[in-house]
Amino acid sequence: MNQNTKTLATLGTYLWPKQIKGLRIRVVIAVLALAVGKLVNIYIPFLLKDAIDALSTTDKVIILPIAVIIAYGLARILVQVFGEVRDLAFIKVAQHAQKTISLETFKHLHNLSLDFHLSRKTGDLSRVIERGTRGIQFVLNFMTFNIVPILLEILLVTAIMLYKFEWVYGTIIFSTIALYIFVTLAVTEWRLKFRRKMNTEESRANSKAIDSLLNFETVKYFGNEEHEYTRFNKNLLRYETAAVASQKSLSILNLAQKTIIGSGLISILLLAGRSVENGSMTIGEFVLVNSFLIQLYLPLDFLGFVYREIKQSLVDMDKMFELIDVNPSIKDDHTSTDLELKGGVIEFKNVNFGYNKDRTILKNVNFKINPGETLAVVGGSGSGKSTILRLLFRFYDVNAGSVLVDGIDIRDVSQESLRSAIGVVPQDTVLFNDTIGYNILYGKPGATEAEMKAAAKAAQVDTFIDSLPDGYDTQVGERGLKLSGGEKQRMAIARTILKAPEILLFDEATSALDSHTEREIQKSFEKVSKDKTTIIIAHRLSTIVRADQIIVLKNGEISESGNHLELLKLNGEYASMWSKQQEVDMHEEKIKECNAELETV
Repeated sequence: MNQNTKTLATLGTYLWPKQIKGLRIRVVIAVLALAVGKLVNIYIPFLLKDAIDALSTTDKVIILPIAVIIAYGLARILVQVFGEVRDLAFIKVAQHAQKTISLETFKHLHNLSLDFHLSRKTGDLSRVIERGTRGIQFVLNFMTFNIVPILLEILLVTAIMLYKFEWVYGTIIFSTIALYIFVTLAVTEWRLKFRRKMNTEESRANSKAIDSLLNFETVKYFGNEEHEYTRFNKNLLRYETAAVASQKSLSILNLAQKTIIGSGLISILLLAGRSVENGSMTIGEFVLVNSFLIQLYLPLDFLGFVYREIKQSLVDMDKMFELIDVNPSIKDDHTSTDLELKGGVIEFKNVNFGYNKDRTILKNVNFKINPGETLAVVGGSGSGKSTILRLLFRFYDVNAGSVLVDGIDIRDVSQESLRSAIGVVPQDTVLFNDTIGYNILYGKPGATEAEMKAAAKAAQVDTFIDSLPDGYDTQVGERGLKLSGGEKQRMAIARTILKAPEILLFDEATSALDSHTEREIQKSFEKVSKDKTTIIIAHRLSTIVRADQIIVLKNGEISESGNHLELLKLNGEYASMWSKQQEVDMHEEKIKECNAELETV
């Protein structure tokens, strides 16, 4: 089974849903309407022939064939009626299939592991889904009710011509159509590389544009607008070149198709004209042959376009189905159970981990946090601090050792139940491009307005929100760019409060804030984490002096552990870090004092 056949077979399963009987009935109605409509369409030329033969009689008295003319007109109407019945019956099936596939793809992407999303570009993913969804719609509309019916009609008309007229008529028709199809398939396969190149360059240009717009502030900081224009223009030029090559190949195909069809039409009509001349064929039969030819060649001409688009649609669909076939690197076992917290004891036992085989990040890490305690993790950049949170949240699985919650290995519980018990306030809070209310409610969709406002008050952000003209309906902009860093962090705290988890993770959540805002946020942290098992990845050591336990990571190993005072007494790594940070803080305070004095002058 080749890839196109496999893709069509996959699509076919969505067109005959076993669970929904009503949709299967619609499919049957649509097929019956299609079949009856085609039979009526094939009979129309015979009605036209009878009418012309009746009107072209040599008798002096010509009787107007009213019944035949009325039947001809009604047949034309019936073809349209059956076509509309077919479309109305099938539209719900097609839309259901399209919706189901899109939803499954979207759901599957969210189920994939973090490593997949870190290696993919958002722009590329959106284009793959967009093209795949559009491809499904095209294939359903045109292949189901155009290609298959046209091929059936070609066989029926050829059989009629062979039966009713000389064998040469059917032979010419069949040979012309066969040659047309062969040339169409061959040239389309040849020009497919141009179309693929065009799509690749379009995706690349689109991805660069999205990336540039998402980093709008960075572009402005460095004044690199012209650099971005130039880079985008280069991608557009490559797309332009590919598009021109694709159009040239299309012109070659169109010319070849028209030549084949025109040659077949001339041959048939010359033959039919001679038959009329020698009396072996009536004028009505001449019109019958011509009608059949027009009836076949017009959709056949359209078939070339449909085949090309279906071929491309299958490629687009295949790329989307490839996404569905991607297996997450982190999966629940069939024996996984839901996590039932009994206090929230967190323990890392002999944990070793690396994102790849060439570099180990954590080496034999051991620590234990009792219910309601706070563990702080400090260390230099790249020491593995944030990796601890990613392992606990099970974005990755350990290479060796185990991560336990209440004595249970987190690999033995479902990811959903584990993550529902954990609240995270990240270093870089990214908000949805929606309202403040929506972003807070994201912690617990379906929560009441009173619960939302209570969470905002607990995060000390309610006063700020109430001061805004639109309050909780205020739009925060792309990634929350309309808000300051401190405001975004409070939003993150508010939605974590609303989630009400038993375990809290703070990933350097105040590292990008000024000292005053940091102290305010720290108060919110202390309220949120009271009586909850908490892990804090700390940048400023002043924020963790009250932690029950502090571990110092160096080169992926725990070099020191203890509380703030115990670590200072060791006069080791932590004490050195504390001393340096105190000097920095003193320097910042002196600068503030100088600025204050200048303002009073």
